[in-house]
Amino acid sequence: MKNLTKYYLNKEILFKDIEQILPKSLKSRKKILIYVATSVSKEYYAIFVINSKSRFIRKNVEELEQLLDSLISFKEHNFKRKELLISSPLCSKAKKELEDNKWRVRVDFM
Repeated sequence: MKNLTKYYLNKEILFKDIEQILPKSLKSRKKILIYVATSVSKEYYAIFVINSKSRFIRKNVEELEQLLDSLISFKEHNFKRKELLISSPLCSKAKKELEDNKWRVRVDFM
C-alpha cells in the first residue's frame, strides 16, 4: 500500500482513505490487488493492481469487468474512477476496450 500511495502522490493525487479488498471476499481466486480509495476531492476510486509476467489480453478485460461488478455490489457503491495499474505487457485491443469502458490504464506501475 505504501508503493500505491507514493505512486499516486507523484501523480498529484492524494487519498484520505484507502482500503484493500481481498479477492476472496469477492469470490475470486485471481492474484490481483484490489483497493477502494477516496481522494481529498471526494472522488471514489476502484484500483486494480496486476503484476504478472503474461500479456494482458481481451479475455482478461471481461474478467476485470466482472470483478468490478462484484466490487460494486460488495461495497454498494458505484465508483467514479476505475483504474488499472499493470506492470505486464498490454494488448492494444484490450487497452482500447478498457478505455472505451472509461478505465484509466497505467502501465508504468512498479
